[in-house]
Amino acid sequence: MRIGLIGLPNVGKSTIFNALIQANKAEVANYPFTTIDPNVGIVNVFDERVYKIGENEKSKKITPATIEFVDIAGLVKGASKGEGLGNQFLSHIRQVHAIAHVIRCFEDPNITHVEGSINPLRDIEIIEFELIMADLQTVEKRIEKTLKLAKSGIKSAKEELEILLKTKNFLEDFKSLRVCLESFNQEEINFIGKELFLLTIKPMMYVANISENDLPNGNNNPLINKLKDFAYQNKIPLIILCGKLEQELIELSPEERKEFLSSFGLKELGLHKMIKEGYKLLDLITFFTTNPKETKAWTIKRGTQAIKAAGKIHSDIEKGFIAAEVINFEDYIKIGSLSKAKELGTIRIEGKTYIVKDGDIIYFRFNI
Repeated sequence: MRIGLIGLPNVGKSTIFNALIQANKAEVANYPFTTIDPNVGIVNVFDERVYKIGENEKSKKITPATIEFVDIAGLVKGASKGEGLGNQFLSHIRQVHAIAHVIRCFEDPNITHVEGSINPLRDIEIIEFELIMADLQTVEKRIEKTLKLAKSGIKSAKEELEILLKTKNFLEDFKSLRVCLESFNQEEINFIGKELFLLTIKPMMYVANISENDLPNGNNNPLINKLKDFAYQNKIPLIILCGKLEQELIELSPEERKEFLSSFGLKELGLHKMIKEGYKLLDLITFFTTNPKETKAWTIKRGTQAIKAAGKIHSDIEKGFIAAEVINFEDYIKIGSLSKAKELGTIRIEGKTYIVKDGDIIYFRFNI
């Protein structure tokens, strides 16, 4: 899973990125286009379940699931026309699975804002407009190519042209495709997202970067409250955090970090909130495998069959799949160990078409 951090320059993307990966890999500076090449950080997904299982089964190694965060350079007005290396930056967004739009909600006279003032809703409008215009250009180019084939009588080209023209109409009305999904069937959505790599169909969350004075939730800041209303009306999840504070927490021990968060009225890191929201956006779940050598968490799409989950581990397991021995974490934790669960007969035998559930602990039987 790869989530791209986007936004205008100087909104705190690189600061938040550094906090997320808990290492200062991205350069942070007070001028636009600091981040030209995207920085990529692989972060462990915080999930207590994998550690509980590993401890109970006395595994030598515990491996949590991971998520990639990509720090993409700041977009500016005219990015879709190439302003500020816009085309290069937009191409980086095409490679991510979901978008985290970082929005500046803090005042700081030492950090300039490219638009000259703090206005979250205006900033959203700028970014959204550039993404829509970039998509419109992509669709118009594809229409030119497809139109010639459709005129020659090729049936598949005529069908594709219908989808392209419908997509174009929404974009010309300045609508992001993610809010128009009900107008497309699954085949059309796959074409728009996986073949055209359109930007506005990607799942999105807003990340409000606030000041320490506005913690924990910015309720006393009218700008943040307007952003909350806007996000709610547009059904876009909103994560509120302080990038500066998150970066300061990097150097603290887990105990100190917990105490520090509590002093600001916070229960968890912004990292954890973003990962949880990322899972929701992409409809992902986690299953586990365990043995004396290693307990490991695996990320799959909700609705994945057991045989495909087996392939996530190794193609040989998928090819030689016989059955899956399954117990869900909730049942497992009540019993305390797999050996005891086997004695009690609470481990189920499932076949290829079993739909894996979040929290399933699975042992795959296979033969090559």
